[in-house]
Amino acid sequence: MSDPSAPAALTALAPVSGSRQADARSRVAVADIAVGLFHTQGYEATSAAQIAAAAGVSRSTFFRQFRSKDDVIFADHDELLEQIGEYFTREHDDPWLAVCDAAALVFERFRERLEVVRVRDRVVRQTSVLRDRETVMVSRYEKTFSAYLRQRLPQVDPVLAIQFAAAVTATHNYELRRMIRAAGTERMLDSAGLAAHLQAVRTRFAPGGVAAATPDSELLVAVFPASALPDDVARAIAGRYQSGGM
Repeated sequence: MSDPSAPAALTALAPVSGSRQADARSRVAVADIAVGLFHTQGYEATSAAQIAAAAGVSRSTFFRQFRSKDDVIFADHDELLEQIGEYFTREHDDPWLAVCDAAALVFERFRERLEVVRVRDRVVRQTSVLRDRETVMVSRYEKTFSAYLRQRLPQVDPVLAIQFAAAVTATHNYELRRMIRAAGTERMLDSAGLAAHLQAVRTRFAPGGVAAATPDSELLVAVFPASALPDDVARAIAGRYQSGGM
């Protein structure tokens, strides 16, 4: 079924033909086409063959790029994680800040692709299998951040690195969802809110950071039930920051 509400950038992604079929598309380009099909036809109703045809690639090419259609929709996350991994191989004076900067990079990339990202968000919210995959993807960022900190700062308690990575990831995701689901207001589309919240995270966790906590500041460990949703955790953390309770 067609959806007249689909953004022009997605509805314009018609199947390509002729000489263009020989042009290899990037994984992200194929993923964006898949998002458009999932949005207009439904996730279950869209096959890998249809995605390949719409992208102008062969089935064999599609399956070289992706294991299944379930892997398509988060292709940009794969590329971002690779970029973050490369960024972390460079020398950084402040590893805590480097993690915050990596989170800001992800936010900025999604802001640049906001139209497609908003459509994907609607598709994911309607599809349980994709929600599960999104949860796994979020954990990959968190593990990447904590692994970097533990490798660069072996003298720091590993639990602190894990807590910092979790707080950065949750804060980023909270601000990202606010932007994605905002009604297009400029206030919601800039990165100022994320920057302020990430600096607050550094204040609470990162010794020696630009905005490091005073030596006698308290460390608050927040405990949530295992069933707590990431959005609920992020909102609780952000609310405590804003109220000065953390």
